Amino acid sequence: MTYAIAAAGTGGHVYPGLAVGEQLVADGVARSDVLFIGGDRLAATVFPAAGFPYLKLEVRGLSRSLSLKNLALPLVVARATRRASSELRARDVRVVLGMGSYTSVPVGLAARRRRTPFYLHEQNAHAGLANRMMGRLAVTTFTSFEQTEGAVRPLHVGNPIRGDLAKFSRIELRRAAFDRYGLEPGRVTIGVVGGSLGARAINRAVIAAMSEWDDPPIQLVHLAGRDHVEEVAAAAERSEVPWVVIEFESEMQFFFAAIDVVVARAGGMVAEMTATGTPAILIPGGFGSGGHQDANSRAVERAGAAVCLGEDRLDELRDLIAQLASDPAGRRGMSAAAHAIARPQAAATIAAELRRAHG
Repeated sequence: MTYAIAAAGTGGHVYPGLAVGEQLVADGVARSDVLFIGGDRLAATVFPAAGFPYLKLEVRGLSRSLSLKNLALPLVVARATRRASSELRARDVRVVLGMGSYTSVPVGLAARRRRTPFYLHEQNAHAGLANRMMGRLAVTTFTSFEQTEGAVRPLHVGNPIRGDLAKFSRIELRRAAFDRYGLEPGRVTIGVVGGSLGARAINRAVIAAMSEWDDPPIQLVHLAGRDHVEEVAAAAERSEVPWVVIEFESEMQFFFAAIDVVVARAGGMVAEMTATGTPAILIPGGFGSGGHQDANSRAVERAGAAVCLGEDRLDELRDLIAQLASDPAGRRGMSAAAHAIARPQAAATIAAELRRAHG
């Protein structure tokens, strides 16, 4: 009697899926009874490392440019659907959750073929192509935002985050976080997440902003990513601003406990910054489906929890950081607004519905 979660592609799909799987285990489901289905990228590393059974499907997304590869896509999906259907039957899967990536299509079709309850989750304010295609086959589409364009039978629950962030307390973790990064008391701490897709622009904008910093005393914790860490670290060595540069942080509760403002993309980070009540400067990326990051950032900005800064205005980043660093009352207001729209129990809500459907 197994649960199946289809999640592939970027961390914006993979980590919310992992959060639901971990919640099922916390609720008493055996880890061996939660099957993850994905491709050969991030998912193939993350889910097995977490100890879950993993099925790799040979499937890919639709190319958004004219490509001959798209002509073969129906055959690829058909093969993946047959494989998924066989696995769902062999493992006696009773309920399926698709996290909106390209694997949700064949896995959803396989679930429909077997009359297995099928659910979707949409992480963004604008539903992705896979979820728009598969929504009518799903019992419901769990959504991260109250208003999600293109979602079919939506149910607003939030975006699943891992347990350490869902039960986050900045007060309890602050001292340990400062010790972890070697930070100085008395300075406003700016967090930068520059390790995601297309984040070179963020990293370089921060480098430019810090090159001649003479504004309020600040310090940085910068998650630069594997591809950018050397470039950012070299800039930090030249700067007079205390600037901690690391490649990746697996314990994000410490990152958020240490910082007062976060500079990041507007994907899965939105759920984490709202759950932790962290004021944000969100820089939406133009990649993905239908400008979803722009829609995400605008929704959070309307709520008063973030400032949206387009890539064409990155020269304004320095002034925005200085403004927020100098305005503790403004940061408190943004933090309260973030908490007001947060849904930190999203993973628990989804896991409870899957268990109910499982029977």
